[in-house]
Amino acid sequence: MPELPEVETVVRSVRPFITDRKIEAAQFTSKWVTPGDMKALARKLIGRKILSIGRRGKYILIQLDEGVLTMHLGMTGKLLVQGSVDEHTHGVFGLSHAKHGEGVLLYHDPRQFGSIEWSPAENPRVTRLGPEPLDISFDEFLARFKGKSGVRKVGMKALLLNQAFLAGLGNIYADESLFAAGIHPLTSAAKIASPRSRARAERLYQAIRAILSRAIEVGGSSISDYVNAEGERGWFQIEHKVYGREGEPCANCGGPIRKVLVAQRGTHFCPRCQKK
Repeated sequence: MPELPEVETVVRSVRPFITDRKIEAAQFTSKWVTPGDMKALARKLIGRKILSIGRRGKYILIQLDEGVLTMHLGMTGKLLVQGSVDEHTHGVFGLSHAKHGEGVLLYHDPRQFGSIEWSPAENPRVTRLGPEPLDISFDEFLARFKGKSGVRKVGMKALLLNQAFLAGLGNIYADESLFAAGIHPLTSAAKIASPRSRARAERLYQAIRAILSRAIEVGGSSISDYVNAEGERGWFQIEHKVYGREGEPCANCGGPIRKVLVAQRGTHFCPRCQKK
């Protein structure tokens, strides 16, 4: 699934092609991606001007002159300004011509786990998200370890995957951040939140920020289907230290990288370097 760096890369690559252009035509073909009346949605969008495009967590937000178009790429979604329509293209937006020649924006999603939604204001899915990890201060980050009933008792990997805790982290960047901070994925969040573990919490905070920033810099991680809006792959996958490297030697200690199931997700870590 595209995570924060991949979605940010898509947004940045789409922005110059669609900003200040009108939607002159729209067509949707998947009841899973666009549940409800697809023709009514198309009619609502036609004639609307695109004011801006941004990101919140893993969501793409297209601000129109009336309402907001919210997109999620799911497992295999792509938002493309180049390419042709095929059986996996479930959203087609015809755009007015501006200084750039491209006139069509395509939403491509073979597995149809993504979504395209219009709302008059901010989508409720977005309002429930936690803060952006690149915007939050360390003190705010540490404070978020306290839930409604006190310090969170879940494991760190599960906590990092919780979009209400931080927005945008997923399997890849949770694994890479925990490795960089030397924290085992099953370490209790309550332990990291304790005053004695402040240094470990700060290492994790800095690791998350550094890894996300670097991943954005090189266009994200292209594990399988992910490409940016112009069909270009990212390169951060060649810098992965643990994710997808089960059985390979750890870059730090040489021991084998292990893979286990945590929070229903395959989780990669080094048993020697990452301590509970």
